[in-house]
Amino acid sequence: MAIRLIAPRRGRPPKFGRPARTVTLTLPEDVIAALSEVDLDLSRAAVQLLAPAAHDVVPFPPAELSQFRDSAVIIVKPVRALEAIEGVFLVPLPDGRALVTLDAAMTVNEFELKLRDLLDAEDAGLLPRERSVLLSMSEILRSARKAKKITVRQRTIIVLQSTSHRRVSV
Repeated sequence: MAIRLIAPRRGRPPKFGRPARTVTLTLPEDVIAALSEVDLDLSRAAVQLLAPAAHDVVPFPPAELSQFRDSAVIIVKPVRALEAIEGVFLVPLPDGRALVTLDAAMTVNEFELKLRDLLDAEDAGLLPRERSVLLSMSEILRSARKAKKITVRQRTIIVLQSTSHRRVSV
């Protein structure tokens, strides 16, 4: 899987970061009001509410790049094998997938090596789904490392985590 750079296109970027099309709906006023409570943009509200159901209907690849402007992050189907790697954390996304984050002490190169070691281990006991996710991530990282016009950078994200094991609300 080679990573390709996509030349910036003129005009408005894709609204949802993936192919979409315009549709016209007639909805009851109460449904419109309920959607407006989720997001003032009714299409974003509908996508947000339906993402879990769409997850079961539209299969996502094991790991893929989610692009924004000239950057991309790796989005994966969450699997236990990834969470079991020390220093790796999965941040859940509304569509059932997850963003992979690394502890500050772990470099991307160390993470890639841990993925390869896990894939090569005979006694890892990986399920086919886990192997697929790990292999896809490993290929993305390898392609990025070898690409001449791509740099791999680590960023810090802000995560609010409850200390009482309850849902976070601010």
